[in-house]
Amino acid sequence: MALEHRPDHVPVVARNLDYASFEVRSLTPHIGAEIRGLDLAAPLSDQQDADLRRAFLDWMVLVFPDQTLDAAQHKALAGRFGPLHIHPQLRGSDMPHPEVLPVVTNEHSPFTAGDGWHSDVTCDEIPPLGSMLYLRETPDCGGGDTLFADMYAAYELLSEPMKVFLSGLTAIHDGTAPFTEQQEILGLPTPEGGHPRAEHPIVVRHPDTGRKLLYVNSGFTTRIVGLSAAESRSVLDMLFRHIESNPKLWCRVRWTPKTLTFWDNRCTQHHAIWDYFPQTRIGGRVSILGESRPMA
Repeated sequence: MALEHRPDHVPVVARNLDYASFEVRSLTPHIGAEIRGLDLAAPLSDQQDADLRRAFLDWMVLVFPDQTLDAAQHKALAGRFGPLHIHPQLRGSDMPHPEVLPVVTNEHSPFTAGDGWHSDVTCDEIPPLGSMLYLRETPDCGGGDTLFADMYAAYELLSEPMKVFLSGLTAIHDGTAPFTEQQEILGLPTPEGGHPRAEHPIVVRHPDTGRKLLYVNSGFTTRIVGLSAAESRSVLDMLFRHIESNPKLWCRVRWTPKTLTFWDNRCTQHHAIWDYFPQTRIGGRVSILGESRPMA
């Protein structure tokens, strides 16, 4: 049951901290939890699997410190939740594990992946259900945290007239700008058929929880269908500021070596903070293909 709702505060829903097969410590009252007592490299029991799926929906962002995983184990873990997604820039790759997107930032990097609020690859017709990022090396100096934002709460904090206005509208999510810039910097070829582009509702319902959430992000959402260019830009900029300037929506994941974080890409956004130059952060991300297009 939700607590009394104030229009300027995130509604706090009572969330579970009692799971039979592992321990949970919440990062905030509404998003993010650290899981202890689970070895992700070992086969999961039925109870562990059920608890993990429930915690994923309860908390949206799950952090697992002190895990030892190779690429095959990383993929096998993600594969329990569905078919694996291959990033558009790795489709057709001859890499031994194209499902594992390298996440490497060092003193020679021209940029770091995820440095800006976004959800992963929402330009796909069926975006990833979730992503598992495993970091093997983190900066000695500290830093390199990732912020996550709760898109249920982002929707709830909008005024009622704004919710009504956005209901039924759709927006274009386009991979051309972000992926073209990256491929030019990294010397990657343009994917066959060009970069993905899709149209999704601005307000969608989570397919498992049924809750409404805000589904636009500054990484991929380029315009609102049916509005003039000026109207679209103004509304999107307002929504992006709503997310990026409101710490009430966020939790912060502080990485240590051999940590895996599993997030629900359907109802969260994230921002990887590049505050550790010239030190190094190394890992890989495996994403899980969603079962259907986002739906209102």
